[in-house]
Amino acid sequence: MKILITTFGTRGDIQPYIALGKGLIEAGYQVVVCTSEGYRPMVEEHQLQYAYLDRDLLALTQAVMGETAGAGDTFATLSKMLPALRQMMANEWQAALDHQPDLILYHPKCLGSLHVAEKLNIPAVLSLPLPFYTPTRDFPVPFLSTIRLGRGFNRFSYRLMALSSGMFGGMINTFRVKTLGLPRLGRFPNLLVQSDGCPVPILYPYSPSLLPVPQDFPPHVHVTGYWFLDRSPDWQPEPHLVRFLEAGPPPVYIGFGSMGGKGAQKRAKITLEALAKSGQRAVLASGWGGLKASVLPGDVFMLESVPHDWLFPQVAAVVHHGGAGTTAAGLRAGKPTVVCPFMADQPFWGALVHQRGAGPKPIPQSRLTASRLAEAITAAVHDAAIQQHAADLGVKIRAEEGVARAVEIIGAVINESVSIERTLKGSPS
Repeated sequence: MKILITTFGTRGDIQPYIALGKGLIEAGYQVVVCTSEGYRPMVEEHQLQYAYLDRDLLALTQAVMGETAGAGDTFATLSKMLPALRQMMANEWQAALDHQPDLILYHPKCLGSLHVAEKLNIPAVLSLPLPFYTPTRDFPVPFLSTIRLGRGFNRFSYRLMALSSGMFGGMINTFRVKTLGLPRLGRFPNLLVQSDGCPVPILYPYSPSLLPVPQDFPPHVHVTGYWFLDRSPDWQPEPHLVRFLEAGPPPVYIGFGSMGGKGAQKRAKITLEALAKSGQRAVLASGWGGLKASVLPGDVFMLESVPHDWLFPQVAAVVHHGGAGTTAAGLRAGKPTVVCPFMADQPFWGALVHQRGAGPKPIPQSRLTASRLAEAITAAVHDAAIQQHAADLGVKIRAEEGVARAVEIIGAVINESVSIERTLKGSPS
């Protein structure tokens, strides 16, 4: 059986799917990962087959996330995204033609994959590390997590977000009709239902220990636990970094991941002042440019990136933007976490970390000051209750077998599809 995985986005949108791909290979499946061309070395490093996805949309996304100079640049960048999205859907179709999968597992940013699966008459499984597509009364859609209007609004908020599919309706219908030869859909189609009327199976690779599974989730929705991709066995850290870690007490990790360069120097200034106030050593990760500093004190080490599974067990606390992947890595290591969210689902994860007692209250970037950050770092490093809650949560997360659970579910989906196909073939005409 061959499985095509399609995913797009920042590194945090790629790593979990590579981890899943490795688990599927171990279970005997053939796996192809279709993602932006820049991630091809990462895919092939982990012995997975790569399928081409144009990198233009990733470059445009990076520009929107911080490298544009103003509203005019942002509008110009956004206007280029529709052609890039159309190209991405064409690449998804070509990958399926080239590799003839028996199942497609797709990130919802890959807009063409569900329709490609329909064309090929194969099952599709949607997956993302965020409970975005399943209405529940327990919490609102994560992008509206700061709005508290009760359980009725919580469930209704998912309908509001579902309307966003309308902005891509025309483009998707063009793809369906002209490229795939499928019938048109309505203006606001339900993209969580397959052509046979059955719901699309959904895998959410986050920890139920961090966010318990709501009782009103239907049976086709699965919270598997995180899909962690550990570093390659032959990876070695820079000797300068090793010497820095050995030269003093565990430092604090500070990094803002894929958040872009706008305001990077100001954030670095605030960060360095906060470290001085709190008296902590630190490792700073520049990422896509979220932190920029030309002069650093001797107790601060800056790097572009480093495998979290290697570094985080050696730090005193982690400070970051609240991306799903970095949040997962810090909690897995059992480390107190300070979240300084920018946008989207980041406030959602920051609030959950605080609710579980594994970190102080999040500090939105709009309210980030040296004094507030220093206070939060001090609490993370010295508050015994926070440290214990973080350690306990780490034990639970490390015990979860997210990839194995996902492989089991995918196997069940394939078996059900095969069973249905055999039944249909055996039915009298």
